[in-house]
Amino acid sequence: MAEASPIHLVSLSRRERTANLNVGSFNPNKKHTDKARWICFYPTYINSKRSVSDGRKIPLKSAVENPTLSEIKDVLLNAGFNIELENKAYPREPNKYDSRGRIRVQLKNDDGTPIKQDFKTRVSIFVYVAETIPKLKTRGAGAKATQGQTQTATSSAKKTGRKK
Repeated sequence: MAEASPIHLVSLSRRERTANLNVGSFNPNKKHTDKARWICFYPTYINSKRSVSDGRKIPLKSAVENPTLSEIKDVLLNAGFNIELENKAYPREPNKYDSRGRIRVQLKNDDGTPIKQDFKTRVSIFVYVAETIPKLKTRGAGAKATQGQTQTATSSAKKTGRKK
């Protein structure tokens, strides 16, 4: 009589089970025009008030103070990029309800060439946007004058509350 071959049960770890699966948004079969392959752009990436550990992605000398989602959107549209706004919060943001928003930017064509030859990497887009935002009209002399007026109004209000 022939002996039956023994059955070997092998327990695979989670890492081994998922090693050959395409997990996450990257998939080599996806085209660069799929929105899942577009780069994410949070305002924190170019904020000079944030540290690198808080999420700033560019050097401090290139960063801009408190950029808004609308300013980033205006600069990217003016440069000719395809963008999509998303209502997402940056994970490392302390107050996730104040500064919500993320922009997806198409970096490359389907053949892998950059959409704009000047911007081959995501960091080059971040630096360009950070250098262009201070040149916007909303950041110009008119915006600084209104900020100066509100600061003097608040400082004079503080002085009136003191005892003499």
